[in-house]
Amino acid sequence: MSLTGGNLLGTSKIELLDCTLRDGSYAVDFQLDETFVTNLLIRLNETPVTRVEVGHGLGLEAEQTGIKACNIDHRRWSEIAASTLTDKPWGMFAQPDFTRLETVEELCKKGMSFVRVGMEPDKVPDNLDYLRRATEVCGQVYLNLMKSSATPVDQLVDFLEGISPAIEGVYVVDSYGAMLPEDVHSYVSAVRQHYPVVGFHGHDNLGMANVNSVTAFQAGATVVDATLNGIGRGSGNAAIESLAGVIKLERGDLFDYQELAKLAEYSRTNMDAIREDRTMQVLGAVIGIHSGFFPLVEELAEEYHADPARLMETAVKIAEHSPGKADFRTAASRITA
Repeated sequence: MSLTGGNLLGTSKIELLDCTLRDGSYAVDFQLDETFVTNLLIRLNETPVTRVEVGHGLGLEAEQTGIKACNIDHRRWSEIAASTLTDKPWGMFAQPDFTRLETVEELCKKGMSFVRVGMEPDKVPDNLDYLRRATEVCGQVYLNLMKSSATPVDQLVDFLEGISPAIEGVYVVDSYGAMLPEDVHSYVSAVRQHYPVVGFHGHDNLGMANVNSVTAFQAGATVVDATLNGIGRGSGNAAIESLAGVIKLERGDLFDYQELAKLAEYSRTNMDAIREDRTMQVLGAVIGIHSGFFPLVEELAEEYHADPARLMETAVKIAEHSPGKADFRTAASRITA
């Protein structure tokens, strides 16, 4: 694959967003050493990486859902980020189900430059007002279309009708780590026809995150997410040091790949990632199940003496878009009836 010529954007500008301290927080059960965090952000501030995302992996105020809280709360995150990322835009993740816009506004007043609002594509029409109001309290708002591949590309684009023109950009998100390069190209190019700024966020269940990120740039994405050493939820994310290296070979050393490689090793040795079940990661990618449901699948498989793969496949058939908890329970009852 080449990053040169007419296949790349039509513009020379490409961006890398580092989300090591957001998506990577899943991998350490949301518990991070503050000294490590501070030192990493100081060093990231000195790199050409375009922007940095921090905070709880699930998003601002995620603890309201009952999930484990991060040992660094959002106010402390803002204090650390504002004091270390003096030359770098920084932001956090939000979800309409539990993130209050008052909190987003508070953090923006403390220096937060952007917020990424995540939701599944079919939820967009119900959250147009939330997105509009978010643009009124934060200078840059990105829409992250979680589980993008669960929605056919034409439907996904239709769901975007009515979005505020103040939205900074729209992200295609490979939540399952299931997309192949042709899928990435199809989704990114379709969204690009409607929005000039398109991002891509890839997971690595099938080992495709890096090549998919390169493909996203080729298809017209202007910004790609990645993490140091690829650390992230489940099988992890695209590795930012690797992408910087590919870009160096094709376009020049735009992001200081050598320093990012050093920071990747620094992160590897300071973030003791929880071991994940590789079987479930691969099954989830191929069948189309988010890793957040793996504990429930395993619980139901044991309770009903069911094969996890068959349970997941049945839930996908039942669900209108991406499966929810009720779909898995229905699937378990159906296949053991």
